[in-house]
Amino acid sequence: MSSTNEVGVRDDRVLGATRILALVILPFLLVAAFLLYAFPERTGELFAWPIHPPLSAYFLASAYVGGIWFFGAVVRERRWHRVQHGFPAVIVFATALLVATLLHLDRFSANLSFAVWMVLYVTTPFAVAVVALMQGRFARPEPEPGDVVVPGIVAVGLAVIGAAAFGFGATVFLVPEFAASFWPWQLTPLTGRVTGAVLSLTGVVNVALLWGRRWSAFRVIFPAQLVSLAAIALSLIARRDDLIWERPATGVFVAVVASALVAYGAFVVWGGTRMRSTTRARRP
Repeated sequence: MSSTNEVGVRDDRVLGATRILALVILPFLLVAAFLLYAFPERTGELFAWPIHPPLSAYFLASAYVGGIWFFGAVVRERRWHRVQHGFPAVIVFATALLVATLLHLDRFSANLSFAVWMVLYVTTPFAVAVVALMQGRFARPEPEPGDVVVPGIVAVGLAVIGAAAFGFGATVFLVPEFAASFWPWQLTPLTGRVTGAVLSLTGVVNVALLWGRRWSAFRVIFPAQLVSLAAIALSLIARRDDLIWERPATGVFVAVVASALVAYGAFVVWGGTRMRSTTRARRP
C-alpha cells in the first residue's frame, strides 16, 4: 500500500505554491537588475546601499540576471526535477546576503530600496526552503523519456569547478579584507561578502552532479548559469576601467570567466543536442 501511494505522490509536479513564489520573486530581480545596470553611479540613492566601483554593482546584477532566467523557468516548468537543483543555491545565496546585511547595517541607505531589500532577504531563504521541502515528496528520481546521462568525467570536472568557486567565494565572504588586497577590482567588506555570495551559486549547483547525472535535471539551471556568466563577461568589458590590471589576479579572473563561458556553453549545447537526438530516436 505504501509503495503504491509513494508512486502516486512522486509525480514530479511543480506545485502552485512554487510557481507563486517564483512569480513573487521575479519582479524584485527585474527591478534590482535594472537599477544596478542602468544607474550604477546612483546606487546609494536608488538601491539599498552605495556600491563602488560600478563593477561590483554589475557583478551582483549578473546573479539577478541568472535568477530571472531560472525563476522564469520555474513558472513555466511542469516537472520539479528540472528546477530542483536551483533551490539549494538560492537558499545559500539569499542566506549569505542576509548575513552580510546584518554584519554591515551601517553601510545601507535609509530608503525604500533598503526596506524592500531587508524584507526580501529576511523572508526569501525561509520561503524557498519551505517550498523545496514541500516539493521533496513529489520528487521523482527516475530519468524522463529521452534523458541523457552526463559522462562521469564531465560531471566530476564541473563539480570540481563548482567546489573551487564555492571555496573561493567562502574565503572572500569570511575574510573580505584579505580578499580586497588581491581582488581584480576594489572591494569593501560589504561588497566582498556580496561577491562571495555570488560565487557560491555555481558551487552549490555543480556539486549536485556528483549524485545525479541526468541532463534533464540541469537543462534549466545550467543555461541560467550561462546567462549569468555572459552578464559577468559583458560587465568586465563595459567596466574594464574598474579593473586593477597591475594585480595578477585580474588576468586570472578574466581568463577563468572566459574559459567558464566556453565550457558551460559547450555543456549546454551538448546536453540539448544529445537529448533532442535521443528523443527523435525514440519516436516510432
